[in-house]
Amino acid sequence: MSSSRPEKKVSKNKLHKELKEWGIILAIGVIIYLGGWHTEVIGFAQRLLLSTHIIQPSLSSTPLTADDYPVEIPGIDPNSPNEWVRADYNFLLADLQGNSFSMNSLKGKTLFINFWATWCPPCIAEMPNIQGLYSDVKQDESIVFLMISLDQDPQKAADFMERKGYDLPVYFQRSAKPRVYDTSVVPTTYVVDSNGFIVMKKRGMAQYNTKRFKEFLRAEPNQSKDVDL
Repeated sequence: MSSSRPEKKVSKNKLHKELKEWGIILAIGVIIYLGGWHTEVIGFAQRLLLSTHIIQPSLSSTPLTADDYPVEIPGIDPNSPNEWVRADYNFLLADLQGNSFSMNSLKGKTLFINFWATWCPPCIAEMPNIQGLYSDVKQDESIVFLMISLDQDPQKAADFMERKGYDLPVYFQRSAKPRVYDTSVVPTTYVVDSNGFIVMKKRGMAQYNTKRFKEFLRAEPNQSKDVDL
C-alpha cells in the first residue's frame, strides 16, 4: 500500500505540470489572437516551410490548357481541352494612389499576377520571397508585377507594405475579376507570357525567388528551357 502512494503523487504532480504548461500555451495563443498577431505568427511558421524550397510552382515550356482549369473558360471550346488558355486583359485595376488603368495597357509584357490579402497567412509567408524576386528582376521592363490585394480597405495593404519595407507594386480591383483568374484560393499566382498565354497557375503559397523561376520569367514565349522544379 505504501509503495503506491509515491507513484500516485508523482502522477498527480505530472498532471498538474502538464495542465500548467497547456494553460501557458493557451494563454499565449489567446494573447496572440486578441492582439491580432495570429496571421503574422502563422505566416512566419509557413515562411520557415517555404525556406526549405519544398513548395515550388510547376513550370512548363508551354501554356496551360483548358484541362488545367476546373471551370469553363470563355472563348475556349469545351470540346478542345488541349487548347491553350489566353489571358483576359479586360480587367480594371487601381494603384495605392487610386489611379486606375486597364490590363489592356500591359499587352506584350510578361505578367506576374498574385492575388493576396493581409488577412491570409500563406500570403504573408510567401511575400518576402516574392519581394526578393521582384528586387532582382524589376529593372527588366518586359516583366510587370501585379500584386492584387483582396483587402476591402486599401489602407490595410498600404500599411502592411510600409511596415514590412516592401516596394512591391500593389493594386486593387476596379472591375469584376475575369473568369480566367477566378479562384477561391488565396494566394493564387499566374504568369502570363508576352504572347498573352497563361503559362503558370499556382494555387497556394510557393517559393518563387529561385534561379530557375527567374529564367522562366525571362524566357522567350513557348521557348522556355526545361525548368520544371
